[in-house]
Amino acid sequence: MTVRRDFKEPARCRPDLVIGREELVTSARDQLTRGGSVLLHGPAGIGKSTVLRALAADYGEAARTVLRCSATESESHLPFLALADLFGLVLDEISDKLPAAQRTALESALTGRGESTLQRDGLALRLAVLSALRVLAAAGPVLLVADDLQWLDSASAELLGFAARRLGDTPVQLLCAVRTEGQEYDRHLRASPPDTLAVRLNPLSRNQVSALLDHRGYTDLPRSTVREIHRTSGGNPLFALELGRALGENPTPPRPGEPLPVPTSLRALVLSRLDMLSDEARRTLLVASAGARPTLALLHAAGRENAEAETAQAAALGLLATEPEGPAVRFAHPLISAALYAEAPALERRVAHAALSTAASDPIERARNLAMATTGTDPEVAARLAEAAALARDRGAPSVAASLGLLAARHTPPDGTPGPDEHRLCAAEDAITAGEVDLARDIAREVLTRATVPADRIRAWEVVIEAAGQALGDVDAVFPQALADAGDDPRLLALVHYHLAWRKLIVEGDFSEARQEAAHAAELAARGDDRRTELMALSFQSSTETLMGHPNAPATIKQAMREPQDPYVACHHNGVGAARFRWLMMSDQLPEARSTITALLREVRRRGMVESEVHFQRFLAETELRSGHCGRALDLARESLRLARDSGIGLGASAMLASLAEASGGDVGQALALAREAAGRAEEDGDQMYLSRALAALGHAQFVAGDAAGAVGSLRRVRELEQGLGITDPARGRWQGDLAEALVRVGEPGEAQDVIAVTREHALRLDRESVLAVLDRAEALVRAALGDHEGALSRLTSVQDRLAKLGYGLEEARAAFALARLRTGRPGPTSYDEAARLFRRCRALPWLRQVDEAAAQGASQPSALTAQTPPSDALAGLAAMERQVAALVMEGATNREIAARLFISVKTVEATLTRVYRKLGIRSRVDIVRLAAGRHAK
Repeated sequence: MTVRRDFKEPARCRPDLVIGREELVTSARDQLTRGGSVLLHGPAGIGKSTVLRALAADYGEAARTVLRCSATESESHLPFLALADLFGLVLDEISDKLPAAQRTALESALTGRGESTLQRDGLALRLAVLSALRVLAAAGPVLLVADDLQWLDSASAELLGFAARRLGDTPVQLLCAVRTEGQEYDRHLRASPPDTLAVRLNPLSRNQVSALLDHRGYTDLPRSTVREIHRTSGGNPLFALELGRALGENPTPPRPGEPLPVPTSLRALVLSRLDMLSDEARRTLLVASAGARPTLALLHAAGRENAEAETAQAAALGLLATEPEGPAVRFAHPLISAALYAEAPALERRVAHAALSTAASDPIERARNLAMATTGTDPEVAARLAEAAALARDRGAPSVAASLGLLAARHTPPDGTPGPDEHRLCAAEDAITAGEVDLARDIAREVLTRATVPADRIRAWEVVIEAAGQALGDVDAVFPQALADAGDDPRLLALVHYHLAWRKLIVEGDFSEARQEAAHAAELAARGDDRRTELMALSFQSSTETLMGHPNAPATIKQAMREPQDPYVACHHNGVGAARFRWLMMSDQLPEARSTITALLREVRRRGMVESEVHFQRFLAETELRSGHCGRALDLARESLRLARDSGIGLGASAMLASLAEASGGDVGQALALAREAAGRAEEDGDQMYLSRALAALGHAQFVAGDAAGAVGSLRRVRELEQGLGITDPARGRWQGDLAEALVRVGEPGEAQDVIAVTREHALRLDRESVLAVLDRAEALVRAALGDHEGALSRLTSVQDRLAKLGYGLEEARAAFALARLRTGRPGPTSYDEAARLFRRCRALPWLRQVDEAAAQGASQPSALTAQTPPSDALAGLAAMERQVAALVMEGATNREIAARLFISVKTVEATLTRVYRKLGIRSRVDIVRLAAGRHAK
């Protein structure tokens, strides 16, 4: 069909397009904009048609004529059908402009009024299609949109390929989609114009599948279920949505260990060849689908004597992927396994699991299959499942342990010892460790509906509180109930008061009260002989004291590190190892901090502690960033953020650190977006502690972006928040130097000096050498702004050396940059080479770009920090920045030129001029120039 300039494709599908497809859609759009053609390819259901429609809707507006066809398998035997779809509605428009022989052949093919075949009218038809496209293109650009090229009738495919290869500079573009497996698209690419860009649509990641399900309204699915949807769908968006729909319509969710329900639509799609299998081969595949890691040896052990021949038959039908060198039996797509299992009667499934319960070599796999083969309660089965859960826990697979624990609860009699709820609570705690917070919370809430034993209720309340993460304000009602359940038992009270300490810190932002609650919890735990809770409380207390700059912090850390230790607490993200890491970082012991956090990260990965992994990955990124390894820090921060988004844990904290890493080594625009995301999450969660960190990251990103006024606004708020929180250690956020430098840039050196003086007092008390060096760097800029250039140069040289010795590579480079800018326009060396070398060593790309810009501007202009202000009495009452701006106005510089020379934003220039006008009692730039003229006349 043909659509003119008012072409508009319905946009109902387009929100899904951006999920996981941003880069490839951008590359396809760029290709179309350049006048090229695009071939989308990938497996069935991967989203080719969605992307095709959206691109056609976007780019169709630029074309005068849009020709469309969409082939189907059932019609692929009809010759010239696609050609009729493309040219049928424009035949009257173009026919009289074609040579007679071509017109006759084309009309015959499209209308069926005469008999036309490629054998008889081959050349005429080929030339007719080429001529038709050229006639249409003569009136304006043509876009040809073809979906499902694999079903195109052979005659149409041959004719279009002939024309496409000969279009040359004719303004005709092809936008096509074809179903392929692997990279098998060469045949279609050869039938496209020479400049065609082939774009493969790959499977979506788990995060992208989750976003897609959320967009379609499947928002209540637990993360464990989303993970299973991603695994079963193989990242195919169509399959994922169908599975999500089936779960949404199913009132009973699948039981632990069971595959997802597969809707009929998908079963028909993937099992169309199942009827071609023999009954025995089908049974063999069912056993393979019931196993976790099926092999030919396992199938033999499970009684499938002819496994080789039967799996070969399935592979020939495309149900299994052939692995000539490997023993694994792998389905061509995970959905085939799930659909095959869902299709089988319940009795046949149990028979398959029973066979695997004795054939499997792994005790965890044997226990899981035994559970799936058993109906009703069975104490022996429950005991084996509990043992398997403990083994999975020791192997660092807490998610598997949680699933086995729920199976154990299902098979435990109500009066069993341990009881079903004991298994459920173990499963909930394993789920928390694995980062499956939704599952953990649901299990705990279920236990609380019937549990009467105080210890069980407190364990369940703990899970509910931990599942809330940073949003502790959402579970405020839990604490009074938990205190009531604890009674006067010191062990139970210690647990509740430990979590109350976190609430005091995060929700109320009261470090002093949080410290006291933690100390009280530690005392209660020691009285109740609960070493684990005592160590967790002491670790929290020491971290709080460290951030407060409390003098007891070193002693509390030593107390927390005394023996006996608990292996879980030692590597927990709120445990003693993490507390020691924070102390090392704040005490400028970067190499030891790196080795400490690297060991902790290795251990939590071994244990499968997802939440701790998220935080430790972020801590390692922070260590690399402080050390000036910006590229490495950026990679780690992005990975931490990906893991946080995947698990739903620590999103605000990871976004905050990713912002700092992007501002130092990546994309400043992304840094600003991430900092605002982190601040928004902290505001939403009521998390005062991380709100100040997020705003500090935002202020830093604004400073790097050249928005000094914005940085001042954000960092002033950080100062107010930390004063209210009682945080006095400047090594916690290290934002004070940025605030002082930003204040200098906006013409407030007095306030900058106040910030430096107050911060220096705390840094001297706590022996924070790197903070003192950064403050001295900022003070050098204050001195330069006030006219003491020699003092500023001397101090900056000293600062650079001190930061280099401490190992703060990025801060050292910033000092070198400030020194180069200060020397610009003065006698002596003015090279930016040293700063560029240091930033390049750090891979600090945003800073390196600033050096290049400053070097280019400084070649012919005086330094912003040393610009001479006019010796006019009229300007004596202005601040240093105001005098510099006024001086440049007198030289005739525009606001943009002033901004470039002073390294500030145009908005800051405008605001500064407004203050100048007000202080001098004038109205415009012209009046400043008149002041200069009057001065020269004297």
